[in-house]
Amino acid sequence: MQLGTVTLFFLFIFSFLPSQYGAELLYNITPSHPLSEGQTLVSPGLIFELGFFSPTSSGNKYVGIWYKDIFPRKVVWVANRDKPLALIDTLASLRISSNGSLELVDGKQNSVWSTNDTLQVSSSNTSSVAAILSDDGNFVVKDVIGVGQSIWQSFHHPGDTMLPNMVLGYDSKYGKGRFLTAWKSESDPSSGIYTAELGRRTDMPAQVIIWINRSIPFWRTGPWDKSKFIGLPDMDDRYLSGFKLDENMEQGTKYYSYNLPDKTLAYLDLSSQGKIKLMSSENGRNWSLYAETQRNRCDIYGACGPYGFCSISESPICKCMKGFVPKLHQEWSKGEWTSGCVRKTELFCERQTNKKSVPLQGKQDGNDDGFWKIIRAKVPDYYQYITSLDPEDKFNDCKIQCLNNCSCLAYALVNNIGCLVWYKDLIDIQKFSKGGVDIYIRLARRELGEGKPIKLIVCLTAIGLMIIMVAIVFGLHRLRADQKESIPTSRDTLREFIRKHDPSKLLIYDFDTILTATDNFSITNKLGQGGFGPVYKGMLQDGKEIAVKRLSSSSGQGIEEFKNEMLLISNLQHKNLVRIMGCCVKEDEKLLIYEFMPNKSLDTFLFDTRKRAVLDWAIRFNIIQGVARGLLYLHHDSYVKVIHRDLKVSNILLDEKMNPKISDFGLARIVEGTQNLENTQKVVGTRGYMSPEYAMGGMFSEKSDVYSFGVLVLEIISSKKNTSFSLYDQQLGFLAYAWNLWNEDKGLELVDEILGDSYSSSEVLKCVHIGLLCVQDNAVDRPTMADIALMLSSEKHGPQPKLPVFTIQNSAYHPQPHSVNTNSSKNEASITMIEGR
Repeated sequence: MQLGTVTLFFLFIFSFLPSQYGAELLYNITPSHPLSEGQTLVSPGLIFELGFFSPTSSGNKYVGIWYKDIFPRKVVWVANRDKPLALIDTLASLRISSNGSLELVDGKQNSVWSTNDTLQVSSSNTSSVAAILSDDGNFVVKDVIGVGQSIWQSFHHPGDTMLPNMVLGYDSKYGKGRFLTAWKSESDPSSGIYTAELGRRTDMPAQVIIWINRSIPFWRTGPWDKSKFIGLPDMDDRYLSGFKLDENMEQGTKYYSYNLPDKTLAYLDLSSQGKIKLMSSENGRNWSLYAETQRNRCDIYGACGPYGFCSISESPICKCMKGFVPKLHQEWSKGEWTSGCVRKTELFCERQTNKKSVPLQGKQDGNDDGFWKIIRAKVPDYYQYITSLDPEDKFNDCKIQCLNNCSCLAYALVNNIGCLVWYKDLIDIQKFSKGGVDIYIRLARRELGEGKPIKLIVCLTAIGLMIIMVAIVFGLHRLRADQKESIPTSRDTLREFIRKHDPSKLLIYDFDTILTATDNFSITNKLGQGGFGPVYKGMLQDGKEIAVKRLSSSSGQGIEEFKNEMLLISNLQHKNLVRIMGCCVKEDEKLLIYEFMPNKSLDTFLFDTRKRAVLDWAIRFNIIQGVARGLLYLHHDSYVKVIHRDLKVSNILLDEKMNPKISDFGLARIVEGTQNLENTQKVVGTRGYMSPEYAMGGMFSEKSDVYSFGVLVLEIISSKKNTSFSLYDQQLGFLAYAWNLWNEDKGLELVDEILGDSYSSSEVLKCVHIGLLCVQDNAVDRPTMADIALMLSSEKHGPQPKLPVFTIQNSAYHPQPHSVNTNSSKNEASITMIEGR
């Protein structure tokens, strides 16, 4: 009985606690009843709630709307996103003003934000105005006594979130658009750099585009085909059923909306990193991911540049279309594909004096243009729409209309859309494993292998080549007969060397096997160019992908040094080091065969305007930890002590899960002794990553690698290059800039702005601290990799870092990036030093 009395008492008390956190619930805001702090406005079904809030780590206060009982709490709309209140202002209120508009005032009754929409009646009637929160999340100001006239509603002024039944789009007649604008960061609701908009042209099939600063395209859906966006092949049936697009070309309006089945609670959010996520809650208690955009590098707009296409299942992911070659071969070989491709053979109609039109009839002699088909693709941007087609033969009519116009570069006949054609450079093409459409690219006929003159030339050339080949084979046969004692020497010597040590750890590949795997070292399989030769992608007969480093004859590496590297690397086994699979030697050819890294090197992401968005903080922190573990192994846990001497962003490779692996630690020489400090007459490495004692005096130790690691960490945090950083007109290097921020307790300002606030402040500050400890001028002041590993995995703190004076003195003299080794390039091979234990 006593227990029942206590229970009734608490039920009585809790019945007077009207809202979570003790807030008083309101169901409307009227001129006589404003909303103050400590109160919340709720929808009739208690689905949505409006009130004052402050984001985590923010010193500001806002009025916003959120789902009432689903966690984590998602703010779906903010009234004063660009005009915050001070956090300490507890007297602010949201009220109906004397002219009938909704107004937010601070504690001194100064207007901070207003709807600026007034009721078109006399001021005496404003008492009938009320602000109501609907169960669909729409915040509406209306005349509740009259005809229910809506004065203003939040759905007409969207923020970063689209709710079910909300309508976004464009009205060309009035020049008004409704679009999403991302928060600046997770703790700052002010307008960020990303916007998601429906294309404004009402005479073209609609597509949604995410823009950077409303000027640079970042991602797009492809056109709408009356049921789905054709650039999103994974839109399943339940996903499709919820989306609608209403177009009225006569009125110049175009709007889209969505609603999930079974009245599932949901929201579509544009994050501060430019990603769209559709979240749902079937149980009404927590959120789950329903769909999202930008899941791989191919989703980024124009990843492969004009006339290139992207396929995430292939390597490299970017290729030129048939009939095109890379515009900048050197950049393309390094994985920098945004420059795109250029046409190999000029189009036939471009060579004519009359470039307006080339009739199709009478041009079947092999000299005119044709089309090459790319299947299951996302159509390029800048498409045009042809409305007038022969209903009996739409495909051929679409083709003929494109072919008869010299400006037409491609066409596609899309179900439920019709004929799309392109008159501008073809950009943002992606190949899918399913879905997509077939696109027909205009090429010169000779690029298609068609036409009698071309065939005749090919036949004659083939006959001539056959004669030459017979002569060459005969000559080589005689030459090999004379040299058969000397040719196998290097390979046999290498095989015997490996057999004496540990043959289980390394394979010797046949040269013909590697030729077949790399398609005769085809340029299309070239992954990059190092200081000691190019690197190619290959595929063995069993389907295993490999990377082949082909050492050039001018690399200066002899067979003995080559064998030393084989022995060294085959014994270095760690998950954060690139694994060597074998080697191949034939005459002057020396090849190293490594495991293949599908995501190439870290610099292809970190310093790219668009691609770096893929590197969220979790990935960056994992890369830092992985590199630290790899270096710790080289310095302390391997059978010999290895000093890398050229650790940098381009030497960190990424596997399919974005895990880091240190590369280019081979081509080494073993130094006698166990001294902590060594000297070399030949300083190798890359400026900006070399420690002062090594760059100036040739002295190196494991602390030289620690210095490089510190530079690497700070670059990963900021996405800024140490060697090309400049702060306006100040002669201040990157490391000194980072130290100044740290010294002024502004370490978080070093974080790449594209991350917004989606990072752990404690982890970032820890990494900045470690990075600055590593780049101190004196080697003795720097921590060891063992110290660093401990700091990364625990709460241990190091001392206050000293200002790196060396970098300040040298930044004025070396403002542009360059390497000490004149033969080096972006992916140059390292010269690694080994100390015997």
